[in-house]
Amino acid sequence: MRWYLRSKIHKATVTEANLKYIGSITIDKKLIKKSGLDVGEKVLVVSNTSGSRLETYIIAGEADSGTICMNGAAAHLIKKGEEIIVMGFELSAKRITPTNILVDKNNKFLKYLKDKPNKKG
Repeated sequence: MRWYLRSKIHKATVTEANLKYIGSITIDKKLIKKSGLDVGEKVLVVSNTSGSRLETYIIAGEADSGTICMNGAAAHLIKKGEEIIVMGFELSAKRITPTNILVDKNNKFLKYLKDKPNKKG
């Protein structure tokens, strides 16, 4: 069994950082669905801007809102305006083909991404 990348939202822009909310990351419902992520799922969030990395869980934001909001303590590490990657993983005995999406500066879906396969040897 290995952990494989299953879903990724690439180059999302944080639209809000809410220290008063109790944990999590709020993501536009349509982006959750397009990427194959799920509400309540544990995700790794990486900031391309600051280099910060953290784990949290997903809550759904309004569909078509473009919302990407860091909530609670996570808002100390990743701030409004930062470019991030949100990744979900799955433990599997078989290699998984991930669903990776690219979004624009307003967090609107642009296209599905294809990662180059890892070559062993």
